[in-house]
Parts: sequence; structure tokens; C-alpha cells
Amino acid sequence: MTHSKRPLPAERPTVNQLEAELAREKYRRRYGRVMRSTIYTLIIVAAVVVLVATLWLPVLQIYGSSMTPTLEEGEIVVSVKGSDFCQGDMIAFYYNNKILVKRVIAESGQWVDISEDGTVYVDGEPLDETYLTEKAFGDCDIKLPYQVPDGRYFVMGDHRSSSVDSRHSAVGCVADEQILGKIVFRVWPLNTLGGLN
Repeated sequence: MTHSKRPLPAERPTVNQLEAELAREKYRRRYGRVMRSTIYTLIIVAAVVVLVATLWLPVLQIYGSSMTPTLEEGEIVVSVKGSDFCQGDMIAFYYNNKILVKRVIAESGQWVDISEDGTVYVDGEPLDETYLTEKAFGDCDIKLPYQVPDGRYFVMGDHRSSSVDSRHSAVGCVADEQILGKIVFRVWPLNTLGGLN
């Protein structure tokens, strides 16, 4: 005759074990809530940053050498949207599905002239261009002196010998609706972080 063993009764958890398990479960739920909340917050912050960057402070990376030595290729700059641009301001604008960065030289109605040595005159007065390291007549196919049309800006790159800008009819003067914003701040590389003018 065989006898079967009765199963041992399951050990009942102690009060301490129950409290520890309850605390673990509460922590797991709280951790899940905090994680979800953190993820939602990060998504909202990222959306706000993208919105601000798109609407008010576009961030741009510089390509090419037309603005050297002021801006070098690969640098990252911040622009501010607006409509009030003055002589000497660096602006970013759309041209043929690209974004170009140049400096405002003259506004609508002003007369621009350029001497053979590259000195720029606006309304008969030579510009004090301390941001240049060299002057050059550059690629110019417009008839000088040239009057800037209404609602437009005459722009030039700081690297005058290589920049294709308002001196050439292919680019011409920049209209308000083309302008993305004024370049105000360099954020990369970090060793050159700071305001621009």
C-alpha cells in the first residue's frame, strides 16, 4: 500500500515581506508615472524649441567661404526674424532653394558704387568696412553706380573676391520676403561662442 505525501502548506508571507512587496509595487508605479511625465515634458520642450527655432530664431550652419573671415565654413549661427535691417547687418536669405548669408550694404533708394580697388561707396560716401581683411571689385556685371530698387537690399559677402552677391545680376538685390533673419549669435564652435555684428 502506497501513501502519497500531502503537499506542504505554502508559507504565508510575513508582514515585513508584504510591506516590502507593497513598497516595491508602489515604487514601480511611481517610477512609471515619473518616466511618462518626463518623456511628455521632453516632447513638449522639444516641440517648443523647434517652434521657436522655426518662427523666431532659425539656427543655420555656414557653408562656403563667402563670409570669411567673419564666418567660417561649418560654424553654426542663430538668426533673429525681423524686418528692420541696417547697413552692416548680416542677413540670411533664400536664393534658389538655398540659404545664403551676406552683409547689408545699402537699402532701397540708395546709390552703390565700387571703385577698381574694391572700395564701396554708398550715396557717394566710402564705407568704413572694418570687418574686411581685403577689398576686391569681385564678380560684378551690373552698371555702376547702381540704385537699389524699392523694398530691396544690396548685399555683399565679406570675402569680396569669391562672393557672388548683389554685384551680380544672377543674385541681385534681396527682397524682404526672401529674408530669413539677421545673424546675431555664433553657437559653434564653442571657442568662438558669442554675439556677431
